[in-house]
Amino acid sequence: VQQVFKQLFYMINAVALNNLLLRKDVCSWSTGMQLRFNISQLEEWLRGKNLQQSGAAQTLEPLIQAAQLLQLKKKTSEDAEAICSLCTSLTTQQIVKILNLYTPVNEFEERVTVAFIRDIQTHLQERNDPPQLLLDFKHMFPVLFPFNPSSITMDSIHIPASLNLEFLNKV
Repeated sequence: VQQVFKQLFYMINAVALNNLLLRKDVCSWSTGMQLRFNISQLEEWLRGKNLQQSGAAQTLEPLIQAAQLLQLKKKTSEDAEAICSLCTSLTTQQIVKILNLYTPVNEFEERVTVAFIRDIQTHLQERNDPPQLLLDFKHMFPVLFPFNPSSITMDSIHIPASLNLEFLNKV
């Protein structure tokens, strides 16, 4: 059950983050607030179902960081440093894309300046990120089956002749 929810939450993360990276109309402060609220509801649901150890919440980390990125101030060099230290699960390319797509929804907000984006790129140039922008929403986590040793010893097993397994010999 835990593995199923980890996979499901990863898919939610990948689809939501990919939509954020592809749609200019959703890159805003208010979308960041809505995303963070929805993610907190998912995390609360996981706690309520006692699934917090499943790793499902950790798969949402890139989306959480993207939501926080949308909500942070984006003006000074200190803001750039804060963004770089906060957004560890996002690649440089993803951070820059979200900042380029950021669209103010009211008169109190301003577009992100080109100088600020270059400052971010300067801070992040030492990162060794993969070149892909979008997350692979078809990624599958390996299924792990726990090993439960049997209390039955091999000496006590009787193999019926009707199974036609004569090639098995007791040693």
